[in-house]
Parts: sequence; C-alpha cells; structure tokens
Amino acid sequence: MKKLAYIFIAGAISITSCKKDFLNLVPETYQSSATFFRNQNDFEQALYGAYQPLRTIATIGIYQDEMRSDNTFFIIYPADRGTYMSVEVLVQFMDDANTSVQPNNPGNRWGTNYTGISRANAIIGRIQNVEMPEDAKKRIIGEAMFLRAFYYFDLVTHFGGVPLHVEEVVSEEASFLERSSAAAVYDQIIADAQVAADNLATVTSFPQSGRASKGAAKMLLAYAYMSKPTRQYDQAEIHLKDIVNMNYDLLDDYADVFSPTNKNNKESIFEVQYQAGDAGQQSDFMWRFIPKTTNPAAILGINGVSIAGGLRSGGWNIPTQELVDSYETDDERLNASIAVAEGVMDGDFFTTETVKDANGYVPPPGKVYYYFIRKYLHPPYTKEWNTNDNWPVYRFSGALLLLAEALVEQGKEGDALPYLNRVRRRAGLADLSVATKENVADEMRHELAFENHRWTDLIRTGMALQVMNAYGQEMKALYPWLIPQAFTDITEKRLVYPIPFRELQINSKLEQNPGY
Repeated sequence: MKKLAYIFIAGAISITSCKKDFLNLVPETYQSSATFFRNQNDFEQALYGAYQPLRTIATIGIYQDEMRSDNTFFIIYPADRGTYMSVEVLVQFMDDANTSVQPNNPGNRWGTNYTGISRANAIIGRIQNVEMPEDAKKRIIGEAMFLRAFYYFDLVTHFGGVPLHVEEVVSEEASFLERSSAAAVYDQIIADAQVAADNLATVTSFPQSGRASKGAAKMLLAYAYMSKPTRQYDQAEIHLKDIVNMNYDLLDDYADVFSPTNKNNKESIFEVQYQAGDAGQQSDFMWRFIPKTTNPAAILGINGVSIAGGLRSGGWNIPTQELVDSYETDDERLNASIAVAEGVMDGDFFTTETVKDANGYVPPPGKVYYYFIRKYLHPPYTKEWNTNDNWPVYRFSGALLLLAEALVEQGKEGDALPYLNRVRRRAGLADLSVATKENVADEMRHELAFENHRWTDLIRTGMALQVMNAYGQEMKALYPWLIPQAFTDITEKRLVYPIPFRELQINSKLEQNPGY
C-alpha cells in the first residue's frame, strides 16, 4: 500500500510536468515545505519545531530513566491496573518490544527522536542556498546540529546502534535504512556536536535564551566521549574544562536552581523550556509525582483528579527509602529535593493531612506516609496539570562532577577532588579527602536526582547490573505483591531497550537487539 501511494504521487508529478494547470502541487492557502524555507525568519520558526520534541523526551525519561533506576518506584493502585503492561513492567525489567504500544505508555521515544532529527535535517539541508546574514546562518546550523546530535545521543544510549539519517528524507527508499553500529552513531554525534560548538556563542549574560549554546554543545561532546564504546576521557576533559572556564557558576541555594522564577540561570547549561498557560506549552510534572491522594490540594494548593490510574494521576517517580537513607545527615539537597506527604488510608485511598521535610522524618503512630519529589513543586497553581517548570538537562554542577569522573578514570584523583568538593560545599557538606569512582558517582546521584540521569549514569560507569540486581532483591523483600518474575532479568541485554515492535514491522531492514 505504501508503494502504491508513492507511485500515485510520482504519477501526479509527471502529469503536472506535462500540463502545469492540471494539478497545483503547492497549495496557495497554506504553507508547505516547498514554499516555507525562504528567509531567516522561516528557519527560526523551523528551529522552534526542532526543539519541540525535547518536551516529550523529558517526560518519557521520567519512566525510562529515573524509574528504571534505584532512585524511584511507583505506588501500586489495586483499583486500576491499566498502566501495568506499559509502565510498571519497565520499572521491574519485564518490558519487551511490545511494551511501547500499550495504552497509557509513557511515549514513543524512538519516533519522537526521529521527528526531531527529521526537522533538524530539513534545516541543515535547505539553509545553504538561502540568503541571510552569515552569522545568523552559522548559528542556525549550529543549533540544528546540536539538536540532531542530542536526539541521536538519546537514541544510541537507549537502543544501541540505530539507522543514521543525516539528510532530509524525500523518497520512500531513503526512509528505510539498516542500523548503523553504536560506534558509527557516536562518531556522527561527535562530528555534529563539534560543528555546533564551533558555530555557537559562549553565554555571556543571564538569564539565557533557553536555546543551545557553545556550553551545551561541549557538554554533549563530553557525554559522548565518555559513553561511546571506546571511551576517550581525555577528550571529555578538554571540553569540560572549557565549560568550567565559561561564565557559568553554582547558585548559592540548591533549591533556587529549579525555581520557575529563575529559569535559564547561570547554573543552567541547557534546559527544556515550558510555559504555563493556554498555549499547550505547559509542564505537568507535579501531578505525576505526588502520591495518589483524594485531596491533591493539600500538596498542590489546587484540586484535580489524582486518584485514577493514568500517568498524570500521581503515584509515579516516588523516591525510594534507600535513596532517602543514602543522603548524608547535613545534605541540604534532601529537603530541597524530597518531601513527605503524611496522612491516613481508607481502603485503597490515601488522604493527605500534612507535608513534612524528608530529613529525619519519623512517621507518627497510626499515620501513613509517602515520599514525593519536591524539586519541581512551585505553587500556587491556577490550572490543573499546568505548571511553569522547565526540565534541567545539563547543569554546571553536573559538568563539575562529570569532569571529576573523567579525571578519576584517567588516574588523576587529586585533580578531580576540587571539582567534587565544590559541589559538596554548596550542599552544606564537608570536603572529602580523596576522589574515587564510587564517591563521585554517589555525589552525582544526589546532585542530579530526578533529572533523568541516574539510569544512564549507572550504565556509563559500569555499575548498572550490580546496583540494580541488589536493588531488585531489596524491592521484592519490601513489596510482597511483586510477582516472581520481577527484577529477575537484569542482564547485559537490559542495558538497552528493545527496538519497538512497530518499527520492526515498518522497516524490514531493522534487527532486534539481542535477547528480546
């Protein structure tokens, strides 16, 4: 059927070549790709469209990155098990190639990334022959290259090698490619991100525009060099030290980093932009993160349906007790990141009575409690599922810790220590006397908690299988309702997700990841 449709289109084009009046292929009543890319303003608008998939990737990461790790779990809701096959199996390492097509799934990560890549490719391919100021053209190419590299990085870290589309697809034949190796995908990421770093300017004033910059491109380069099959920590070190010498800095108060009144601040290297209101650009994280409760107004200051089983109904990304216990006593990030909803249960229904700090919390007799993420809680809200929080992607504190990791991996523990301790001091913690792979990873866990980094951090550092197998045993001991198969298949194959079954049906050239 697809080929017939393509033949029909080709036939229509050949007819018009004989008689132009027979069929007008460029509608005059609305814009099309044939008429749109004509000037700088058109390409600026196209860039906005290329940034848009980042919002979906951030939301998907809640379930496939943060909840895949030992940082967070979910609250079981016996009255509605509709999300079991699409989300809960992800958390318990029981997902397969069909998981992403289930109702209530967290989103199509594969398709969303390729949407962004397609939009970036159109910009990169069409801009060369359009007249505009050279500095504007250079910047637009840099941003598009950054986005293409970012989307491919997200793909390769979650699926392994993927088809590499680096030109705009204009034919059916070009739509279906074989998978490239992971090494080849990383080579493309590094090439694109380097062009972006060369083309984009260093941020000099804050708040920033929210668009990609030289610092963001160098952060992506560092992650790529430290994640590729053959690590190049020395190259990552170069780019991370460049970031350290830019104009970024830590804010004095950790909690201020995430305030909607402080977007794109001097600690932010790159964040996904959201805007509350009626334009469809709002975030809704907190409705997902609070416990399932009969009275969400006790936490959010506004009511809304939060007791059903959907992904926007609360009970997701719930901090684990182990994570809470792992914070050092004086760590100021704990209360800034996590709070406690305390209340009572009536059957399956939880009613929140008060919200308390997580540090040192001891539940009173007869009370039920749930941890929830406080980092993105910024009331008052005026509309349900409508918040103004951005999603952090790269932060300066993360750059400092990534640099410490790169240095430790090269045997430069002494050089790594100042960067590690700089982050600890802001958290109210005492300096460490030595930097190790373990304490750098531990610091990164607490600094970047609930920012969708933990799962890929565990993979990059080689700790994923050991940490998650131990975690799985703890969770099964804690929750007897988990079925025997839960957490039993945390093996090498699980370091990437399966290629979605739908994609295998569409593209016969694709091969599934081993073990799925």
